[in-house]
Amino acid sequence: MVGVGIGPFNLSLAALADGVPGLRTAFLEQRTSFHWHPGLLIEGATLQVPFLADLVSLVEPTSPWSFLNYIKTRERLFPFYFAERFHIQRAEYDAYCRWVSGQLPSCRFGHQVDTVRWDAGRGAFEVGFTRLDADGGAEGVGRFFARHLALGVGTAPKVPQALRALADDPAAPVWHSAEYLARRPELLAAEHITVVGSGQSGAEVFLDLLRHRPQGNEGLTWLARTEAFAPMEYSKLGLEQFTPDYTRYFHGLSEPVRDELMPRQWQLHKGVSGDTLGEIHDELYLRTLDGGWPDAALTPGVAVESAERSGGRLRLGLSHAQQRAEAHLVTDAVVAATGYAERPVDGLVEPLLPHLARDGSGRPHIDAQYRLALDEEVGGSVYVQNAERHTHGVGAPDLGLAAWRSAVILNSLTGKAFYPLPERTAFTSFGLAPAGARPAREAAQESGHQGLRAK
Repeated sequence: MVGVGIGPFNLSLAALADGVPGLRTAFLEQRTSFHWHPGLLIEGATLQVPFLADLVSLVEPTSPWSFLNYIKTRERLFPFYFAERFHIQRAEYDAYCRWVSGQLPSCRFGHQVDTVRWDAGRGAFEVGFTRLDADGGAEGVGRFFARHLALGVGTAPKVPQALRALADDPAAPVWHSAEYLARRPELLAAEHITVVGSGQSGAEVFLDLLRHRPQGNEGLTWLARTEAFAPMEYSKLGLEQFTPDYTRYFHGLSEPVRDELMPRQWQLHKGVSGDTLGEIHDELYLRTLDGGWPDAALTPGVAVESAERSGGRLRLGLSHAQQRAEAHLVTDAVVAATGYAERPVDGLVEPLLPHLARDGSGRPHIDAQYRLALDEEVGGSVYVQNAERHTHGVGAPDLGLAAWRSAVILNSLTGKAFYPLPERTAFTSFGLAPAGARPAREAAQESGHQGLRAK
C-alpha cells in the first residue's frame, strides 16, 4: 500500500500498518517534516478530544505508537499522571505525531506525488513522485507500484468569497486563522482587529488577541454568521454520534437524507468548547472591574458581504439576517477563522476518474470500508481518509475515529479481522432495526470476503 499525504489520519494508518506481518507500505508527503496546524498551536490551547484519541489506542492500546508510550519514552509518565490532563495541549499532540512520523520507516517526507494511474499489466497502481530538497526544489523523480492506495491529502483553509480577493493580496492584512501565530505580531500592531467565524478557532484567536491587548483599548470585533456563540455538543450521549455505530447508521441512509441531515449537525463540530467560552467571558469580566466596558464587540448573526481597502484601512460590508439590516465596519486587520475544505483529489487521480462511480451530486461513492467505488477494470483499492463526510457523517474529520477507520481499512485490505473491532460502541440505538435482528457487526469484519475484491 502507498499512502499519499502524512497528516494524523494517514499517520494513524501507517502506525497500525506497522504491526501487520507481510504488509509493505510507504507513505509519501511533500513537506519536509510533520506539522499539524502550526498556525493554531496557541499557548495553552488543548485538543477537543481526550488523549486516548491518539493514533492507535482506541484500537490497539498496547501499540508502541501510543501517546502513553511516547510519554514513557520521554520519562514523563509521572508528571503526566499528576497533571491529570485528559485533554492534552495541541502542541503536545503535534510533538507526539512528529515523534511517531520520525520513527516509522514507512514515512517518507520530501516526496511529492505527481500522478497516480492503474497499470493493468502489473495489476498495481503506478505512483509517480518527485523527491524534494529542504527548499522544495526537485532532486529527482521515482515511481512506486502498489496494490492499494490510501489518500490522506487533508484539507485546505477556506476563505469566504467576500474576503477572498483581499486574502489573495499579499499587501492586505487579511489572513486565514491557519496563519495566525505567524501573523500575530502584525495583528497586535493593528489599531483594530476583526475576527470572523464562530467556531473553536475563532474563539481561540479572539481570546488570545484579547489577552494580548491593553485594557480599555482592546480594539476587537468578533463576528459570526451563527445566531449565537454556541457551545459545542459535549454531553456523553451526544458524543455517541462520533462512534462507529453512528457512522454505520449514517452510511446506511439515503443520499438525500444524509445531505439534509449534515447542515443540522453544525453544533457537533462547529461550536465552541464551553471552557473556551467561559475563559472569554472571564477575561472580559476582569476588564470591567475598574468600571466601563472593554473595547470589544461580539456580534453573532452577521455575515460579511463585501470587503475593500479604503484609505489605508479595510471596509467590511455586513448584513444581519434577523434584523434585515446592513452596515459597514472599518477595521485594520481581519482573521478569517472560517474553517477548512476537503482538498480535491481529482487532479491527482485523474486517470482513474473514468472508472469512478459518483452520486447524484457528482461526489465519489465511498463504501463502508472507506474505498472509492471503482469499476472492475481497476483491480486495486483506493481508500480515502477525511474525504467521506458526505457518506460517513460528521465523524470523518474527528481524531477520535482515526484509529478505528485505520483498522477498518487494514481489515479490508488484508481480508481478515487482523484488528478485532467491537460489535457495539454506543448505548444509543440509531434507527430502527428489524425485530429479532442482531446488532450490526463491524463492516470490515462481517464482510471480510469483500476485502479480497481487489486481490
